[in-house]
Amino acid sequence: MQSWRGKSLWLALSASWLLVLLRVFPLLRLAVPARPWASAPQGWPRWLDTELLPGFSQPGELPEDAPQPPQAPRGGGCDWGACFDASKCRTGGLKVFVHPVAGPISAAHRKILASIESSRYHTASPEEACLLLFLSLEVPAGECSPVPQQWNGGRNHLVLDLHPAPCPQTFQLGPAMVAKASPTVDTFRPGFDVALPLLPEAHPLRGGAPGQLRQHSPHPGVPLLALAEERGGWRTAGTDPSACPWDGRCEQDRGPEQTHPGGTLPNATFCLIPGHRPDALHFLQALQAGCIPVLLSPRWELPFSEVIDWTKAAIVADERLPFQVLAALQEMPLTRVLALRQQTQFLWDAYFSSVEKVMHTTLEIIQDRIFGASAHASLLWNSPPGALLALPTFSTSPSDFPFYHLQRGSRPVGRFSALIWVGAPGQPPLKLIQAVAGSQNCAQILVLWSSEKPPPSRWPETAVPLTVMDGQRKVSDRFFPHRAISTDAILSLDGHSSVTTSEVDFAFLVWQSFPERMVGFLTWNHFWDEAQGGWGYTAERANEFSMVLTSAAFYHRYYHTLFTHSLPKALRTLADEAPTCVDILMNFLVAAVTKLPPIKVPYGKQHLEATPPLVPGGPEPQPTARDCINQMAAGFGYMPLVSSRLRLDPVLFKDPVSVLRKKYRSLEKP
Repeated sequence: MQSWRGKSLWLALSASWLLVLLRVFPLLRLAVPARPWASAPQGWPRWLDTELLPGFSQPGELPEDAPQPPQAPRGGGCDWGACFDASKCRTGGLKVFVHPVAGPISAAHRKILASIESSRYHTASPEEACLLLFLSLEVPAGECSPVPQQWNGGRNHLVLDLHPAPCPQTFQLGPAMVAKASPTVDTFRPGFDVALPLLPEAHPLRGGAPGQLRQHSPHPGVPLLALAEERGGWRTAGTDPSACPWDGRCEQDRGPEQTHPGGTLPNATFCLIPGHRPDALHFLQALQAGCIPVLLSPRWELPFSEVIDWTKAAIVADERLPFQVLAALQEMPLTRVLALRQQTQFLWDAYFSSVEKVMHTTLEIIQDRIFGASAHASLLWNSPPGALLALPTFSTSPSDFPFYHLQRGSRPVGRFSALIWVGAPGQPPLKLIQAVAGSQNCAQILVLWSSEKPPPSRWPETAVPLTVMDGQRKVSDRFFPHRAISTDAILSLDGHSSVTTSEVDFAFLVWQSFPERMVGFLTWNHFWDEAQGGWGYTAERANEFSMVLTSAAFYHRYYHTLFTHSLPKALRTLADEAPTCVDILMNFLVAAVTKLPPIKVPYGKQHLEATPPLVPGGPEPQPTARDCINQMAAGFGYMPLVSSRLRLDPVLFKDPVSVLRKKYRSLEKP
């Protein structure tokens, strides 16, 4: 009897195991689809934290995607190699000519034209250009702007369209590229077209508002979720993500909610953005607010997806999995949340905060296609300060730029080049040359002679090479990328500067730890003048400063390339007209790139007072000199200078110990 019962139990267990084996494979096949949607090339779904996805779905809830037949390349098979003649760009680089616009244009289009004309790519000659830009104007729905007369079948043309309304002529433009705001994924041609963000009408021309993130980690009082509403604005939910506002199968009790108008940025950790096109405008709002975009099955191409790695700043999820999405967001590690929010702020500031940055990014992407393998690496696009400030004409290796040493765990090696600018008539800086040449870190001394008086025929003998170069009688000539400079570090000096060998050695040691910043001895500080309604600066000795004088400062030689090839010509001309402005302009440039203040190092009493050259009688600048800081702030679109109270001193500096224990003992001499 017991034997019969044992056999029956064994047969029952075997049958149950057989049923489990027959059912498990269809269950797994339904839970993990084998192919993406036909309308979404991003894949389904793309999770950043797959281990946090519990299996809440039931068999049969998720329909399996039907097999799709092979499709022809979108856009008629037009790609970069077949539809663009890059041979015209090989000699002179990317030069862009804008077709004249017929008829009245809107304020948004005027900003676009101004940003392109101010770029280093613009040319007024169509014969010199290798890219012809056609601006598509706003027309009634279903219609398109007429093509220009010099169309040439659309070859080497870029059609710029900022309107989300579809144009039926898009694929009748032949081999012309299309840069369109929020293009649908089924019309976008990867590697050929350029996906633009959907910009609001009031988007600033340059500068732009900074990111609004004030606390990187989620705060207990900040809502977890914000949902983009169809008619603009945001709706924030409570910290309990047990409900999914976009899905009717979720609980109806969503907890406390707040509605924010369209002009208010969301104050939440994650921003849920449905995939239809009208919500593409919410995408930029989420970036600016530091709210991590959660794109629910987006049907539009993400802006600049060719170069930007959006997996570092956004989450693409499937709207058919509401419970899994909410559970993954709630359980996401705080370290991952911090990294995503920081990346949103970097991308907003580098590529999206102004019309000028959006247009320059578009042209930079096209230039990268021209250069091919020698273009920007992914690290340059997706790490501060961004590809717009890492010019490929200087280098394509991240190790050659001053910004990536911390990420790579390295520091600059080698010695420095002393660049002495002599502009005012007087005696040659013989004593200064001897002091700099005595540094064991000095590789060469370059004297840039810009004085009307001819240079002396004989110079002192030094332990390092000494080269005298003829300048162009302009103050900005000292920041030209001279080929004779052979090191990354530059010690910028004036003929009237006075430094000691110990001061130079310690300043260079500090610069090696902060190669992206300026390290100097004499400082100025900027301030807002309520009475004048503008910016001002002072050279009074104080703890707080925001600028260092380039008459004695260390910085990376790459800033010479940025100064010459990136800054608008109008700002460089302003610096040449007022010698004081050249120091301000260089500090503006470095602060705009790094978002950091300069570093001050100790100096002796033998230094000249930090007095602007135009003001021999006191520390307060003259009105003409004060105007340059306001003109430069207007040229940049904002005030980039950052104030600091940090001064780095040597170990045991001015400590009551024996001088024999101090390495830089001469720094304390009166």
